[in-house]
Amino acid sequence: MCSSPKFVIVLVLTGACALLSMTSSAGAVAPTAADAAAVERLQLNTEAVELSATPALGGRVLSFNVRGQPNVLKVGAAVEQQPTPEVSAIAGNIAYFGHDVWVGPQSQWWLHQELNHERKAAAAVWPPDPYLSLAQTRVTLRRHDALEFEGVPSPLTGVQLRKQIKLSATRADTVEIQASARNIRKQQIAWDLWFNTRVAATTRVFVPVAAVTDIRLQPPSEAGTIAPHYTLKRGVFALRADTRQDGLIQRGKVLLQPSAGWMAGFAGGQVLVIRFAHQPLAAIHPAQGQVELYLDAPPQHLEQGLLEMEMHAPYRQFAPGAQMQAQEQWTLLRYTGPDEEQAQRQFLCGKAKALALANACDVPPTHG
Repeated sequence: MCSSPKFVIVLVLTGACALLSMTSSAGAVAPTAADAAAVERLQLNTEAVELSATPALGGRVLSFNVRGQPNVLKVGAAVEQQPTPEVSAIAGNIAYFGHDVWVGPQSQWWLHQELNHERKAAAAVWPPDPYLSLAQTRVTLRRHDALEFEGVPSPLTGVQLRKQIKLSATRADTVEIQASARNIRKQQIAWDLWFNTRVAATTRVFVPVAAVTDIRLQPPSEAGTIAPHYTLKRGVFALRADTRQDGLIQRGKVLLQPSAGWMAGFAGGQVLVIRFAHQPLAAIHPAQGQVELYLDAPPQHLEQGLLEMEMHAPYRQFAPGAQMQAQEQWTLLRYTGPDEEQAQRQFLCGKAKALALANACDVPPTHG
C-alpha cells in the first residue's frame, strides 16, 4: 500500500485533572504548575489510520485506530484524572495503560538501586520503574510523519529511554514503534527492552507457536481466580477471555517462545498485527518469554478487563554510555468477518504473504 498524506495535530485533554500531592522522597521528579492543566496528545494520521501519543507518562501511545473506528488500545481514566504523577523511588503504579516500554527481567526491577531499600530487600516485582513509566519526556522530534520522546535518566534501572513513533513509508495502515535504552551508569548493566501494548480482554490474540513445550503458564494464586484458557491448533496459539457463570476472575500470564516474529489481536472490526524481529530462545532472559500475554478479566463485562500483548527483545549486557534498541511494526486492518477463531485464522492466512506472517497458515503439529 502506498504512503499517504500525513498530519501532526496537537490536542489538549480537559477534564478532571487533579494534581497529586507530593512528598519529599529521594530522587523525586516533581510535577510543575505548568504540567497540571492536561495531558498533551500528539497525533499522527494517514488516510487509513490514526495514532495519538503523549510526551507525558513516560512517553506513551494512547490510541490507535482505523479511521472511523474506535481505539483498539485500552486506556485508563487515570490519563485524565491523574495527568501529572509524582515520580520517585516510592511511587506506585498508575493504571494509564496504552502502550508503554519497560526493561526486563521483572525480577530485577528493584535490585540495582539504593533509593528504596524496602523494595530492594523484598526483590519487588511491582511496580515498574516510575522514572520510565510516569515521568514527563522531552519532545525531540515532531514531524508530519514521526514523533520522538527522550525520557529522563532513571536512578533505579540505570537507563535513559528514547522512543520514536514513525509512520511507515510504504503502508498507510502501519506505524513503526522504536525504543532505545542508554546505560547512564559508570559500570556495565544488563536488561532487555520490553514493549507492553494493552487492549481490552475481549480481544482474541493469535501467536505462532510450534509446540506445547513453547508455552509456559503462570497461573494466579489469589482466591476467586482461574488461569486463562487458550488453544494451540496447527501451529497457532489463541487466547481470549471467556464469559463465565461461576464468578471467577480470569487472571494470569502465558509466556511463549513464538515460531515467528508476530502476534495479532482481533478487536471488533479491527485487527492489530504486531511484527518484530524473531529471536531464538537463548536470546531471551529465561524468566521471560519473547511474547507474553497477561490477562485480567472479570467473569462478566469482559470489555472492562485487560489483556497485555507484550514483546521482549534480547537480554543484553551493555557498557557505560552504550545503547540497545528494539522495534515493533503495528499494522491495523479492517475485519468484517465473524467473531470466530477459525474465520480469524483464515483472515490472517490471507494476509500472510503481504505482511510476511510466517506460520500464519496451518502447519503440521509438532511434538516434544
